[in-house]
Amino acid sequence: MRKALYLLASLSWLLTQQLAQAQAQTSEAPATGLANPQTAAEEAFFTNEKELRFTLHLPLDELLKDKGRKPVLHNAALQYQDAVGATRMVPVQVKLRGHRRQDPAVCQFPPLLIHFPDNGAHPSMFGKMADLKLTTHCRADNYVLREYLVYKLYNALTDMSFRVRLCLVTYQDMNSRQKATVHQAFLLEEASAMAQRNKATIVPKPLIIGMQYTHQESMAMLTLFQYMIGNTDWSVPYRHNIRLLKADGYAAPVPVPYDFDYAGLVMAPYAEPPQQLGITSVRQRLFRGYNFTEELYTKMRALFNERRAALYNVYLSCEYLNRDEKAFATQFLDEFYDTLNDPKEFERSIVRVGRRNEKQYISIKGYD
Repeated sequence: MRKALYLLASLSWLLTQQLAQAQAQTSEAPATGLANPQTAAEEAFFTNEKELRFTLHLPLDELLKDKGRKPVLHNAALQYQDAVGATRMVPVQVKLRGHRRQDPAVCQFPPLLIHFPDNGAHPSMFGKMADLKLTTHCRADNYVLREYLVYKLYNALTDMSFRVRLCLVTYQDMNSRQKATVHQAFLLEEASAMAQRNKATIVPKPLIIGMQYTHQESMAMLTLFQYMIGNTDWSVPYRHNIRLLKADGYAAPVPVPYDFDYAGLVMAPYAEPPQQLGITSVRQRLFRGYNFTEELYTKMRALFNERRAALYNVYLSCEYLNRDEKAFATQFLDEFYDTLNDPKEFERSIVRVGRRNEKQYISIKGYD
């Protein structure tokens, strides 16, 4: 019954989209999100490049034992120093999140959800934020920094992307006298806030929408970006590590990616590509898009070349990244640009693979 409802909802969506695209085919505006005038008043919290330092006082044993699909919220406190150096304490609740990273064999410290139960009743730098996802060190801090910078890469391409804030978190167990631990982490912008910032809404997940029904310029940019970072762990129809933004009733939805820990540019120790894709390492790139028009491919090559310096600068200007990490990232980007700007290699690795994907596509459901 549930699948039947999903199918009816999806068919209704597709019919609406086909009618809307027929009406607006000649007037559809680009949705790359670059130079969007609506971004002038963005919250300073996520535009600040400085590492945010705070302490989480939390019941560690209870928290780490509460795993599964429905972990409960545990009372905790978030402590930080405000702009004038005064100590502030914010009541919060925390719980584990994620799927595979809850496995202790994969992650020693899984990612967290921080919930603000008072919804801004206590004034703080978090304003009226209700929930924030905290990506933790898992096994080592360098993988946190790598994934954080991948978000910054996509920010350099479009405003229709999730913003992140780098953090240095002290974890203090409320129920023991054990020494606190300090690790890098990053906070992820709420999906609703990201959509609101772009004057859009989130398309409900039950609506099964294929890549061919999305905004094609944005879809082409996303597929090339995922190829650039070596990420195959995503799916538009299953909405796996993808959100869809709808700006109005006529425009096609814009795909927005997140969760990049399985990317080759991150190289997390637990990351393995899906077996059905036929590659053995996340360092092996595989194009996961459909075929696009020659005109669109030309436009995307121009965009990525125009943004090349900004993309490299994400790494070269990062004060928290050491020389070896910068070399690791820039070499991986170099390999992408070798393919992008070699007509024969682009045809072989992108265009032909896109045509093959249109005939027989393998969707990735992930661990949802």
